[in-house]
Amino acid sequence: MYSLEGRPPRAPLFLAALFFSGGIGLARYCWRPSAWIVAAIAGFAIAALSFLFRRREHLAYGLGLLIMLLLGFLALQTSESAESAAAASASLGRFTTGEEITITAHVIKSPPSFGPAGERTVVDLETESLDDGAGSVALQSGIRLSIYRHGGSPDEEEPAAVPLVYGDRARLVAKLREPRNFGNLGAWDYAGYLHQQGIFALGSARSDRVEHLPGVSGTRYGFWRDRARRSVMGMMHRLWPEQQAGLMDAMLIGERAFVERPMSVDFQRSGTYHILVVSGMNVGILAFVVFWTLRRLRSGETLASVLTIALALGYAYLCDSGAPILRSAAMISLYLIGRLFFRDRASLNVVGAAALFVLLITPRALFDASFQLTFLSVAAIAGIGVPFLEKTTAPLREALRHFESTSYDQRLRPRQAQFRLDLRLVLSRLERIAGKWLARTALLGSVRFALAASEVLAISVLMQIVLALPMAAYFHRATILSLPANLIVVPLTEIMMPAAVAAVAIGYLSPILAHPVALVAGWTLTGITGTVTTVGHMRGADLRVADPQLILIVAALSTIALGFLLGRHNLMLIVVGVGAIAASAYWIVAVAPQPHLRPDVLEVTGIDVGQADSTLVISPTGKTILIDAAGPLGFGHASEFDFGENVVSPYLWARGITHLDAVVITHGHSDHIGGMHSIFNNFRPRELWLGPNTLPSVLKPIVDQAKGLNAEVKIYGAGDSFDWGGMRVRALSPPRDWPFSERPENNDSLVLQFSYGSTSALLTGDAQRQVERLMVSRGPGSTVLKVAHNGSLTSTTPTFLAAVHPQYAFVSAGYRNQFHHPRPETLAKLSDAHVKTYRTDLMGALTFYLDGNRVTARTGPQN
Repeated sequence: MYSLEGRPPRAPLFLAALFFSGGIGLARYCWRPSAWIVAAIAGFAIAALSFLFRRREHLAYGLGLLIMLLLGFLALQTSESAESAAAASASLGRFTTGEEITITAHVIKSPPSFGPAGERTVVDLETESLDDGAGSVALQSGIRLSIYRHGGSPDEEEPAAVPLVYGDRARLVAKLREPRNFGNLGAWDYAGYLHQQGIFALGSARSDRVEHLPGVSGTRYGFWRDRARRSVMGMMHRLWPEQQAGLMDAMLIGERAFVERPMSVDFQRSGTYHILVVSGMNVGILAFVVFWTLRRLRSGETLASVLTIALALGYAYLCDSGAPILRSAAMISLYLIGRLFFRDRASLNVVGAAALFVLLITPRALFDASFQLTFLSVAAIAGIGVPFLEKTTAPLREALRHFESTSYDQRLRPRQAQFRLDLRLVLSRLERIAGKWLARTALLGSVRFALAASEVLAISVLMQIVLALPMAAYFHRATILSLPANLIVVPLTEIMMPAAVAAVAIGYLSPILAHPVALVAGWTLTGITGTVTTVGHMRGADLRVADPQLILIVAALSTIALGFLLGRHNLMLIVVGVGAIAASAYWIVAVAPQPHLRPDVLEVTGIDVGQADSTLVISPTGKTILIDAAGPLGFGHASEFDFGENVVSPYLWARGITHLDAVVITHGHSDHIGGMHSIFNNFRPRELWLGPNTLPSVLKPIVDQAKGLNAEVKIYGAGDSFDWGGMRVRALSPPRDWPFSERPENNDSLVLQFSYGSTSALLTGDAQRQVERLMVSRGPGSTVLKVAHNGSLTSTTPTFLAAVHPQYAFVSAGYRNQFHHPRPETLAKLSDAHVKTYRTDLMGALTFYLDGNRVTARTGPQN
């Protein structure tokens, strides 16, 4: 990539893209006046021109790279996306209080129109005006609205709602709230994700309070795209059974509404999730198949490239999957254009040009995981994979050309000519057994297949080790079996996708003619899902890893850079570079990071999980206990959002925690146990602590899972006390003879006190007044109190508060939740008792350090 003789590098645009990216990254963490940056650019440009006139090209190019760094810095600072997002959020602030308002808006993205009928429909709207009773305000802003059936009495039949599609105008009564990230270390930037899609508020409305208005609003471009998209989805649901059609929706046009969560998890565990979602690989597969087919049909390279580019851009237009697909289509288009001009001599340079194009338009794309994964994958193939194959399999492929021509032997290198002679010798012996045609077809076909298979295997291995760092950083996964899974799934996808596209296209002409092609696509899809399900259910299919530490990130990036530097040299150096990348990948997978803990301190952290509960306790000796794992509201309520996987686990991984010593379930309500399944899968706790009430059927799957993972199940009740991890643990409730029922109740809560020295913390679950009266006689005095039941009026009686006499208290509650927790009355009681009170809904994660003598509190994601 870079000349050792001091000449300019062979891939100048690739290095330019790297330096431009470095400038963008630098600008994210430090700010300097734009005038300074412009002045520095001008100064470096003058100096670079001076060096060029003196024929010192390498110094001029070095200054050019610094200019690219500064241009990247300037590009991010002048980007308006963050400012516009802040302005849009501020404009909506008056209306995102959770109170009912009247909205006039039009649809900017149609909801899914096919598949099983559900109780909820999600649709994206652009507001025209909003009225909160104090006056109507004309305001244009994107909102994502959940429309649900109001569920009246059984005798009341609700009329079927007319579906909203792109361009429809509507007036509706809804409640809005602003998108908000969980205030934990390692939390996903959900608000930023929505802002990138133009969504600045979330809302809900009853279907019977949605009124269609006359007229339409939208662009001709949007109308045609929405019509085409819904038409294609309709065709897919006519050609395939419902379950297969839902997967086709996801793989072909990015609509995942009908993919069941277990199947989605299997794709993740098997390391093939990139196949399920429309990604750069999907676009690349279609582009490759089209380009390859056109070339085999003897079309010129220019025509094949133009048609492939048109298809890639049209596919991105149809998918409507946002920036990642548009970027992938743009990069493929630029790659094909560059290939026309430079052929294969500068593939890494073309990758750099494509990345520069994307980053010049949207500098913030650099921080998207999809861009980083796509860029790193393509760059690794071009900068490491292709040079490796050029020195290994490519000469053998060349040796198979014009195999019958002995005169062609003279144009080859000695090893290639010898390879041909050896094959001819084997062929002569096979011909005596099987005949000339069969022997030649079998031998040459087998050799070509072996070469192709080895190339696929080499590139797959390279992708595995190069992407180990971003996979760990963004998804906390080390997919151990993804290599064999992808070796099966990717070739099947290369058959399935073009077959599915062909079936849809033929279906518009004749469904009967489309049926055989649809069968082929369906059979290959069955092979894909069968492989994914088999691998996904294997124990240890993927390892969950914590956030990589800084030294590991630097080491991994350094080895990848070394691989690029050695990629243009001899085979031995390429192998050394790949070996270094493999070593860093092994380090990521096999070496657990050091957890971020304070020694000789009892830590209690209330994790921000919204209107739910989850608390992390770390003992003075470093033992870890998770008390509850949050979950959706409502007994027996099902939700696609997994609090254990998406909220609690990222916080623990960000702390460097990969295993838990114990997990506590206070009681069986969904907002306490909903995320527990993922916690057991991700952290393999050694013990499960329960209260005496083991009756609820909702606890049985968790207990069975714990036993299956060899966790010891322990039952504690009032009066139990023991030393654990350098601290004292007491159970204050419930009594073992408490009148339990099959249905979980708040008063079933296992209440635990953790003591270290003269400091202690009392964690009360959802215990209510009746239980609090019983605990008063058991000496519940504690320095820190976790306020019961999200700060509702059912708990925290003055008598109990006086008995505990805490210095600090914390409440786990959802931001602007519908119950108005914590209730003002509860906060007033705490204030009257001179208790310093903290709230997750306003402050994020809350951490209390008990050193045996005093307590130190910290708030927010910096814990």
